[in-house]
Amino acid sequence: MQVSKTAGALALAACLACAIPAQAGNQKEEALADSVRLALSQAILDERPPQARFTSLIELQRYQQWLAQMSQRLQRKLPDTQLRTEFLETVWYESRRAGLEPALVLGLIQVESAYRKYAVSLAGARGYMQVMPFWTGVIGDSDRSKLFHMQTNLRYGCSILRMYLDMEKGDVYLALGRYNGSRGRPEYPNAVRAAWQQWKFVPSGVRPAGSDPG
Repeated sequence: MQVSKTAGALALAACLACAIPAQAGNQKEEALADSVRLALSQAILDERPPQARFTSLIELQRYQQWLAQMSQRLQRKLPDTQLRTEFLETVWYESRRAGLEPALVLGLIQVESAYRKYAVSLAGARGYMQVMPFWTGVIGDSDRSKLFHMQTNLRYGCSILRMYLDMEKGDVYLALGRYNGSRGRPEYPNAVRAAWQQWKFVPSGVRPAGSDPG
């Protein structure tokens, strides 16, 4: 499969970032180096629909198995088959594009919004990945309504999480805390990591532990 160079660009740029200490509650606006802001802006520009590409039949078959397995697990939360398929295809595409494991992104969405497209937090975070509206001004076109668009929300969320992972040198615990605005506190990272395990892909014939994410 062909994966965008976005993850690499963000990794190189994020090392130059100077971050403001996070506070508990929600994503906080960071003091970003120009290179980081540019990398994030470039990461969200491409609005083409997610079209997965595969380099082998085995890779395609593995993706199809993943899609079928995740669709079965998510059916209770998203009963509409077309919506569920589109959602999972987009999660897979945007996760891989940002160099993230789809299971991590699905776990984060479970904790953040319980798979609700139009979820809004008390602080104003929006959509599946609960992206704070200020990001549209920092790296986008300032159109906050776009955060309720499936692919846009997932692209923002995945790109921001990728940036935080790079800032924290791959430390998932600290990156998740920063994403939530609660860096250093265990509640949110632990919740996402627990949900992450529920979305791990399991090869055919093996039953995953706790296979119903609820």
